[in-house]
Amino acid sequence: MYVGSLTLDLLLGDVHSLKEKRSVIKPVVAELRRKFEVHAAETGEANLHRRAEIGVALVSSEAGQCREVLESCERLVAGRPELQVLSARLRVWSDTDDD
Repeated sequence: MYVGSLTLDLLLGDVHSLKEKRSVIKPVVAELRRKFEVHAAETGEANLHRRAEIGVALVSSEAGQCREVLESCERLVAGRPELQVLSARLRVWSDTDDD
């Protein structure tokens, strides 16, 4: 079993309030969940209206599939014109890895 995680640090474009931020981030998270069948959520920068962090996670029987799905998630978010990906951190763990 493999567990993959992706953390995306984002800069939002023309956003002037936390309410506008939610209206930008919420559809992105929903699309990630729907399109790739992953778990996704806003995981950080909750009080900053032009910054966001999205976390994505999945479980798979193959490490390559974890990496492929998470890279596709990153490309989807990077392709959104209203968002700029400042950094992305992708990790894949095996259930046999040492702690």
